[in-house]
Amino acid sequence: MADGQPLTLRLQRVLPGTRERVFRACTEPEDLEQWWGPHGFTTPHVEFDLRVGGRYRFAMQPPDGEVFHLSGEFRAVDPPARLEYTFRWEPPDPDDRETVVTVSLRDLGESTEFDLVQSGFATEERLALHDGGWADSLERLQDLLSSPEARD
Repeated sequence: MADGQPLTLRLQRVLPGTRERVFRACTEPEDLEQWWGPHGFTTPHVEFDLRVGGRYRFAMQPPDGEVFHLSGEFRAVDPPARLEYTFRWEPPDPDDRETVVTVSLRDLGESTEFDLVQSGFATEERLALHDGGWADSLERLQDLLSSPEARD
C-alpha cells in the first residue's frame, strides 16, 4: 500500500467497434476465449453467469505450464457501459489478495474508450504482473475487434 491507500492499476485504450460490440467481447465466453490472457496463453474454458451476484471462472493455459484458474463474482452489470467484478487466483500466490476490477466503456461512435481500474493489490510486484497481463490482453482484444470477422 502506498500512503495507506490500496495499490490501484489504471489502464485506458480506444478500441475499434461500437460500445455494444466491445461489451459483448468482454462478456461472451466465445470472445473471451480468443483474447483473455497474456500473449501465448490460451483460455480453454470460461464459465460465466453475467448478473449481479453471478460468478465466473476461467481456465488459463500458459505456453509451457499447468492450467490454472481465476474466478470472481459480478458486483455490477450495466450493459453496454460498465462491469464490476472481484478477481482472485486459484490458488493464490502468497502475495495475492482478491482485487476489484471496474471496466467502463464510453461510446465514441465507431470506437469505444475502454477504462479499466483494478484495485486492492498487496504489492507493487503483483500490480506490475497484472499491468503486463492486461496490456497483452487488451492488445489481443484490439486484434479481435479489428479482424474482418468481428461482428458489430
